[in-house]
Amino acid sequence: MSINGACNRARPPHTIHCMNEQTTTENAELTAKIARLVEERGWNQQDFARIASLNLQTVRQILHPTGTRKLRNATIGNIARALGLTVHELRGWPLERLLPRMTQPRPPLPADAEEAARHRLYEEATQPELRAWLDRHPDRGRELTEGELEELLSLQGTGGPLTSLGVEHYVKQIERKRRLFAQIHVIAGTEYIDVLEKLVELMYHKVQPYRDRL
Repeated sequence: MSINGACNRARPPHTIHCMNEQTTTENAELTAKIARLVEERGWNQQDFARIASLNLQTVRQILHPTGTRKLRNATIGNIARALGLTVHELRGWPLERLLPRMTQPRPPLPADAEEAARHRLYEEATQPELRAWLDRHPDRGRELTEGELEELLSLQGTGGPLTSLGVEHYVKQIERKRRLFAQIHVIAGTEYIDVLEKLVELMYHKVQPYRDRL
């Protein structure tokens, strides 16, 4: 039995109580949709907050709701822009129609966030090869997520991987993984999930030749 149905039978349909229950349900559905779209983008809480110009407390309430707080129109507008959608699309379109849109390139960060990301890259990029790559490819550098940035910075060091194989090699690997994860998310939402699961399991066991010895 739906909430709205129970409400309609219990009392007149236009009472404040019924309208509040309907608003709460719609808000819960919207926050669940937003959380799924953010997951599809591959954003963590910090990414989402920065790109949507929201504070972390608001982001946590959206991704892990614990109450019935209603999202403000300004907040929904910020989220829609961050996801590359209109407010009408975010509110009205079904999740299945929105998910494919999330595999498109991320919208640009706000200017101040771009500057902060660029500053951190240059501040922590101590290896000359990495700094030279950033000078040549500033746009690709700004596309790195927090996790990807940590991965790249961890490869620094004299005689390390960035020296032997080059920065471009590892950045391309990171970019390929990003595209692959996005494609897997799309396939996992279709009827091909069983095929995907079997294929991934087969390949997973292939790359672990010593698993039986553990």
